[in-house]
Amino acid sequence: MHIMEGYLPVGHAVGWSLASAPFLVWGIRKLTKQLREQPESRLVLGASGGFAFALSALKLPSVTGSCSHPTGVGLGAILFGPATMCVLGFVVLLFQALLLAHGGLTTIGANTFSMAIVGSFVAYGLYRGGATLRLPTNLSVFLAAALGDLATYTVTSFQLALAFPDPVNGFAGSAVKFLGVFAVTQIPLAISEGLLTVLVLNLLRSHAGEQITALVPALKGVSKWSSTTCCSCLA
Repeated sequence: MHIMEGYLPVGHAVGWSLASAPFLVWGIRKLTKQLREQPESRLVLGASGGFAFALSALKLPSVTGSCSHPTGVGLGAILFGPATMCVLGFVVLLFQALLLAHGGLTTIGANTFSMAIVGSFVAYGLYRGGATLRLPTNLSVFLAAALGDLATYTVTSFQLALAFPDPVNGFAGSAVKFLGVFAVTQIPLAISEGLLTVLVLNLLRSHAGEQITALVPALKGVSKWSSTTCCSCLA
């Protein structure tokens, strides 16, 4: 969930913006280097950003009265690493705030931190961890995208709990309430995002395998991808 415009107290909005700033500076440097050394990667970068924009722009009604959506950051994080995806995620959130009134400018720091930063780092870390453990590549991709999605919602719940602690039980009580609001619908959405990310990466592998491998260092040296693009490819 993107925290909406004006919802956070000023101190929290500024604080999360400051926390996100170093990651964006680092990401811009990485992205600049990526484009300078591999200008042909622009199309894949654009596709990764478009994937995140399309998925995270979906507003699906929640049974708890709120709305939920996938994040889409797992694809870019796996392909280009978390630094680059931090920047792409920020651009996605900025466009959504300006064009779709989804999220907001005052809350863009908090939304960037939860989705573009935490989501990207969790997704990339789990993918690389799966590769290190020699798990099937598709399983690593699925876990990375699905759990990166859930991590985003967990952090958002904590951000809201910090801003609005429960009068009786404080931060912990508020966190439990916010997690309860979002977790019910986010778990199936996270599973769906994991499966969709596997499908998209398998399609990229089947149609432009050599190009993707040349562009994306993270895919070098791991096991061959399955040519199957259905749910059974997780085995």
